[in-house]
Amino acid sequence: MTDIVWNKRPRRRWGLTAVGVVIALVFLIPFIVMLLGSLKSQTEIRRIPPTYFPQSWHPENYVDMWSTPETPLPYNLVSTIVISTCATVLVLLVAVPAAYYTARRRFPGRVPFLLLVLATQMLQPTVLAAGLLREFLSLGLHNTWLAMILVNGAFNLSFAVWILHSFFASVPKEIEEAAALDGLSKIQTLIRVILPLVWPGIVTATIFTVVACWNEFAASLIILSTPENQPLSVALTKFIGQYQTAWHYVFGISAVAIIPVVILFAVIEKRLVAGLTAGSVK
Repeated sequence: MTDIVWNKRPRRRWGLTAVGVVIALVFLIPFIVMLLGSLKSQTEIRRIPPTYFPQSWHPENYVDMWSTPETPLPYNLVSTIVISTCATVLVLLVAVPAAYYTARRRFPGRVPFLLLVLATQMLQPTVLAAGLLREFLSLGLHNTWLAMILVNGAFNLSFAVWILHSFFASVPKEIEEAAALDGLSKIQTLIRVILPLVWPGIVTATIFTVVACWNEFAASLIILSTPENQPLSVALTKFIGQYQTAWHYVFGISAVAIIPVVILFAVIEKRLVAGLTAGSVK
């Protein structure tokens, strides 16, 4: 009987592994096709019937696309990094104290406030793009990085507050009371005790905000009019014309655009696992 149980376990393990590999391939195949397409010539990409593997490899596409006349890609990459990084920092600086206060204080109007924060998630930059443009024109912030930092920060703040609110609420109040007995102030307790315990929530909010800011398109297209200030999501459309599309450059830029996000997740994933076991009650 024991031998039968042990024989079933390896089969189940191999079965789960096979299912995992199949699911991973389903999600990875579009990225593999994109990567292979970036190494093809424009003529080969437009060939019918299409081929998945390049008949002649063109790695020089990744060099040529940075000097194309359509758009200054080096500036677009810098613009994307600056806007995404600053907007994420702004979101965390506002969301952490706001979520901590709403989780620990029962002030009047707390529930309507949280519902109002959640309601702002239904508003998207695409809907408010015209109004945002007029507002930034009146403030003199049109076609600036600061305008897009504020827009991305505002539209990702509600999700970060709700995520962090649930994490702060899950931390027992006894931990703060013990820290107060040890002589820590409220700020010291938040920084040295509470934040390590809610680190998975901070990581989640960071990843969500970075990805949302990195992929934002509609507001950037309207508010940023100078090609040098536009992010990669807008610069990518410059290679898509009415009669012809430079697919080899589109695939190459798309591949380059996802690399920083992948690196961020690979670096921060270790801290996410470490944060799950951080902290303890004395």
